[in-house]
Amino acid sequence: MNQDEKEGKKKNLQGRVKEAFGTLTGNEDLEAEGADERADGAVQEKIGKASRRLGEAIEELGRKIKK
Repeated sequence: MNQDEKEGKKKNLQGRVKEAFGTLTGNEDLEAEGADERADGAVQEKIGKASRRLGEAIEELGRKIKK
């Protein structure tokens, strides 16, 4: 897991907590802020996964070329 994946998971979780707290307290602004943060975290996590997979594919290609 790379740094973007870790940070994305963290943002996603923080956003879920804010969103839930906003829902429970009736605070629509906090709920919306949490939803935005959750979505940002999910995107960052997906970018991190894609980056990691691309790096792994390049490494695998390099190993195949060396053989």
